[in-house]
Amino acid sequence: MRRPRVRWWARHPTSWRVAVLFILGSACFAIGAVPAYVDWVGAPAAGVTFFVGSIFFTAAAALQLLLSTGAVPTVGYNSRAVVQWRALYRATDRPEWWAGVVQLVGTLLFNVSTLLALQQALSTTQENRRVWTPDMFGSVAFLVASALAFADVRRPWLSWRPRDLGWAIAVLNMVGSIAFGISAVASRIVTSTETMRDAQRANLGTFLGAICFLVGAVLLIPDQGGAPTGGEEETRRH
Repeated sequence: MRRPRVRWWARHPTSWRVAVLFILGSACFAIGAVPAYVDWVGAPAAGVTFFVGSIFFTAAAALQLLLSTGAVPTVGYNSRAVVQWRALYRATDRPEWWAGVVQLVGTLLFNVSTLLALQQALSTTQENRRVWTPDMFGSVAFLVASALAFADVRRPWLSWRPRDLGWAIAVLNMVGSIAFGISAVASRIVTSTETMRDAQRANLGTFLGAICFLVGAVLLIPDQGGAPTGGEEETRRH
């Protein structure tokens, strides 16, 4: 059977927009974690890069959550009702719904962390409380969301199957979340020295995590031809 041709440029499918938003957010985080980029543009501009990336992440997570529940159509928008709110509570018994909710919470925490990181002259205590704490909780949320999504994949633990797009995306997101968690732990400011616990590990964790999310987002584009979304399943039942 001939495989369907992958459409890398397709503005109308909502899932394509989700993939592109995740790609842009991941790219911002990967670039912002490169020391040479920070030296080139300066720390404030690098901070703005992280904040912009977090906005892309939030937009993608929100749209993905609505898409997975059937609240928005897979192609275009419903002129009569943009959001079908009944689809939201109908999906609460699905791991995919909980993964989407937790992931969205994580992105919102990253919004807070990256925005407050733009403030100048924060004390060590303030930076740990205002910047590091939401970053840490956001990383935990990403890890929980990735674990829920990975557990929802068919036979996730029993085999190595990188050609299975759903499995590969789930694994990449899990590895990326672990890397973000390591980065968050390493980025806590040590009060006695007023420096990061391990700046190199923090940058490396952020960079590797962002690359994993970037590759996983790219794989979302050919995965559009895979399993039906929650909205398609709901349509087929009626």
